[in-house]
Amino acid sequence: MTEAGTFQTPSRSPFAGLMSGTAGPVIVVVAAIIAIWYLAAVLLNTPFQRDIYQRGGIENPPLAQLVADTLSQPRPVLPAPHQVAEEIWKTTAEKSITSKRSLVYHSGVTLSSTLLGFIIGTGLGIALAIGVVHSRVLDKSLMPWIISSQTIPILAIAPMIIVVLNAIGITGLLPKAMISTYLSFFPVTVGMVKGLRAPEAIQLDLMKTYSSSTAQTLWKLRLPSAMPYLFASMKVGVAASLVGAIVGELPTGAVAGLGARLLAGSYYGQTVQIWSALIVAAVLAAGLVSLIGLTERVVLQRMGMAR
Repeated sequence: MTEAGTFQTPSRSPFAGLMSGTAGPVIVVVAAIIAIWYLAAVLLNTPFQRDIYQRGGIENPPLAQLVADTLSQPRPVLPAPHQVAEEIWKTTAEKSITSKRSLVYHSGVTLSSTLLGFIIGTGLGIALAIGVVHSRVLDKSLMPWIISSQTIPILAIAPMIIVVLNAIGITGLLPKAMISTYLSFFPVTVGMVKGLRAPEAIQLDLMKTYSSSTAQTLWKLRLPSAMPYLFASMKVGVAASLVGAIVGELPTGAVAGLGARLLAGSYYGQTVQIWSALIVAAVLAAGLVSLIGLTERVVLQRMGMAR
């Protein structure tokens, strides 16, 4: 309390102010992940580095030299973060986007399959949800099959889809998009079923007193109520769609796409290339989810639903 008798709010330190927001905790978590990553890289790469020392006649090297050498191996068991960052920089900023060595080019190939599969999967999921909600027969017969479809491992079904579609002359983008569709339609279906059933009984009864048809109830009550559920399920669906696109590139012997980069890296033991493709895929997924989140805020604000 000051001399005037008024209370003075204690000032917070800059660190406390940073940690009270969103950026601070994210920075701390990322820093912890990078530290653990570096430690794991040293531990996993040390046995091979000691073999190199033995073949070169070097005994008991200084710890600092050992650590530095494990973090600079050309083909490490686990590449260090700075090695992955350097590879990403070389294959993005220093390469033309039309180059077959550019991760931007490969990301574009994978993104095209992802978006096509996601659009088809979202449309299919919404259509199935509407059918399930309005038909007791579909609810009892179709919904269990929808759930059971996700018990089949995607690595087992992906080659089957590719082979069947190739046999009837469908090649290129569509087979990979079908695998993305297979993974993305399920969360949309389940989320939309929950959302379409979200209106309370009193709201449905009110629509009946207005003599609203089933279609009018769907458009004016059920679909608006399902919007938050739809966007939440779309965030899961778009991430699953990206996984499906990458998996779809593996059994086809593709020469383009992030899946092709992963496959080529595994063939030639280029672990840095593998990890750089994985990081770019993760960034791409985060960008797609963020884009859907931004769209969600805009749409719900226009609908009067503050989030």
